[in-house]
Amino acid sequence: MVTVKMLKPYYIKTDNEYVRIVLAYQYFSVVINEKDYQFIPIEANEFRINRRTQKVENVEAKFAFQNGKDVVYLTLAKLITLPDFLQQLHSIAGSYYIRENQETNDKNNIESAVIIDELEKMNVLRLIDKALDERDEVAFNELLKHL
Repeated sequence: MVTVKMLKPYYIKTDNEYVRIVLAYQYFSVVINEKDYQFIPIEANEFRINRRTQKVENVEAKFAFQNGKDVVYLTLAKLITLPDFLQQLHSIAGSYYIRENQETNDKNNIESAVIIDELEKMNVLRLIDKALDERDEVAFNELLKHL
């Protein structure tokens, strides 16, 4: 029987697609047949989770655990079958997941920024026209710097 004794990330790295939970010595341990095994990074050393689907992607990864001279390898697919492991993993990665409304807000913010930039440019062009009409050379030269 396998249970997770401790699971703490060494550090967490994110990009647009994935949350990567990187492991190191003394941050991950399991109990196998009533013996404590410490994670050792000789094979895989990270969990890769899709930020949108919240699914673990690298299920084929093999993790090594050591107790004295005894080394045991467990695949991530095996670890995922442990209820306490999956729960701990999602509690660590949960704040990094992309939710649908968050994605929509990001798109809206980008669209708003583009519209504001266009409006500011149009305003500068109108002020340049006004400076030309009034033959205000100082204002004209100053406004040209904003284009």
